Amino acid sequence: MRLILNTCLYYQKAFYRIRSRQINDTVTKLLNSKKEQSTNHQLIQRKENITNNDKILKIPRGTRDYHPNQMKIREEVFHTIINCFKQHGANTIDTPVIELTTLLKEKYGEDSKLIYELKDQDDDEETLALRYDLTVPFARYLSQNKISTMKRYHIGKVYRLDNPKMTRGRYREFYQCDFDIAGNYDPMIPEAECIKIIVEILDKLALGQYKIYINHRKLLDAIFTVCGVPDKLFRSLSSTIDKLDKNSWDVVRNEMINEKGLSSEVVDKISRYVHMNGNVNLIEQLRNDPELSSEKLSIEALNDLELLFRYLTLFNVMDKVIFDLKLARGLDYYTGVIFEAVLIQYQYNPQLDDDQIAVGSVAAGGRYDELVGKIDPKQRCVPCIGVSIGVERIFTIKEYQLTFKC
Repeated sequence: MRLILNTCLYYQKAFYRIRSRQINDTVTKLLNSKKEQSTNHQLIQRKENITNNDKILKIPRGTRDYHPNQMKIREEVFHTIINCFKQHGANTIDTPVIELTTLLKEKYGEDSKLIYELKDQDDDEETLALRYDLTVPFARYLSQNKISTMKRYHIGKVYRLDNPKMTRGRYREFYQCDFDIAGNYDPMIPEAECIKIIVEILDKLALGQYKIYINHRKLLDAIFTVCGVPDKLFRSLSSTIDKLDKNSWDVVRNEMINEKGLSSEVVDKISRYVHMNGNVNLIEQLRNDPELSSEKLSIEALNDLELLFRYLTLFNVMDKVIFDLKLARGLDYYTGVIFEAVLIQYQYNPQLDDDQIAVGSVAAGGRYDELVGKIDPKQRCVPCIGVSIGVERIFTIKEYQLTFKC
């Protein structure tokens, strides 16, 4: 009996020892599990904090900060540009960064989709937009203040809902440096002055070799007419042709046929003209064209360009000029001579990758005689011409050149 009792006590103690170890093991596992969960939670929380911090500290796409050394470069560029504008007798003005959307809409052709629209919280009926350029606000300024003659320069930020590409100097927020002449002057003198300003600025900035491409909107319209393009497509087609500086002819041709609805015969006829370029001799060649020679707009445009090239010869800058029929400038408000300066070394090459330093035009402009009249309540017309210096693109080149030297 005692043997049985001792045996029972032995197994009972053994059971409690095993049970105790199991409980301890379970408690240890639970504690370790809790510790592991706590560690994982801390890691997740840390990652979330890092992510949240990144979101807080990240600047919007298409914008950038400028450090002190970079600001020094930009201030030197501004100084050069402003001095040139002042030497040509311009006074500076400033206008609001925001304008009424109704003012900006239908002024930029297909680029109107790039306008940043806002909503006024105090007035549901009034929609606002960030200014797309400095030209339309200047036209509004002339109309609102009843000014008919003025030389002005304006340096300010503009905003475009564009696809940003920093290596090409393409931003969503960027500075423009504009010089404009408003009023009636002798033919082609303001045009020659604007082109002379481009030459003076680019020479002083020493960015490398450049060419200034020149064309005339009236000549483009005459070409569209003799090629059989409907009048309603003139401005839209100008925007398409303007893409030839970034796309091949095949891409542009397909857009004309598939999106604009032109026949292949019409498009091929356009191709014959827009691939023409040269110097003053091209004027005579176009005058001898049997179809263009009978178009009034063509005659007016070629007379303008002949006179302009005489002035540019006197200014000793014709060696930098190319008369190029594919230059279109996509904005709707241009009415006469248009021009664009391109750095030869930094032209876009479709055969290279997207990270190439290629900024396109660094200065551009033209005549816009009808813009003020479209804005003015009494349709008061003020002839205007202007040039815009692409300071952000110039800065991209300057920064690249300094980095390359280092």
